[in-house]
Amino acid sequence: MNDAYLQPYRDAQDAHGPSFNVTMWATPQTQTRRFAVFAEMLFLPGKRLLDAGCSRGDLAAYLRQHEVVYGHYHGVDGLPDVIDYARQRGLPDATFAAGDFVHQPALLAETDPQITLISGTLNTMDDATAFEVLEHAWAGCREALAFNFLSDRCGPLATPQDYPARRLPTMRLLDWAFNRTHDVAFRQDYFPHGHDATVVMRKA
Repeated sequence: MNDAYLQPYRDAQDAHGPSFNVTMWATPQTQTRRFAVFAEMLFLPGKRLLDAGCSRGDLAAYLRQHEVVYGHYHGVDGLPDVIDYARQRGLPDATFAAGDFVHQPALLAETDPQITLISGTLNTMDDATAFEVLEHAWAGCREALAFNFLSDRCGPLATPQDYPARRLPTMRLLDWAFNRTHDVAFRQDYFPHGHDATVVMRKA
């Protein structure tokens, strides 16, 4: 297994350093809307959170700014320089680690997370890699797994996606989720034309 999924982020880091552009989100507003959907679909206060693909730690900052006081937040990302930036932000009750959880799936369980969150991280992965990451993330969390992705069941007017971003198979992802738990929530209503989707899976 190669790490081609990380190369676009390395290129963005080389071009922009640890600025917002390294996240490869279109705007801060689209990033925070996805964070807001997580907060709407899950009860996060007091929980041990794992942010897989945390980049600069923007999710932790968003939660604190909106008074969602998590118990502990742990972010993991494959770019050490970006992790250094996240550590320097001084976010309370937050730790950060550099590591590639695709090649080191134990990183998805070592902090014993109650809730694992994956925001945007799947967008540069091929289908097989994305499903493998989700499998390990589901196994590693205590209570719930939440992830967003670019839906292939979007409307015809949704923004076309070119390299490095790609759309994932929505119905296959839902089938995968329902084969692991009956408690699945799905949303594709928060951007025009169904551009993006979020799945939350809860353990019994």
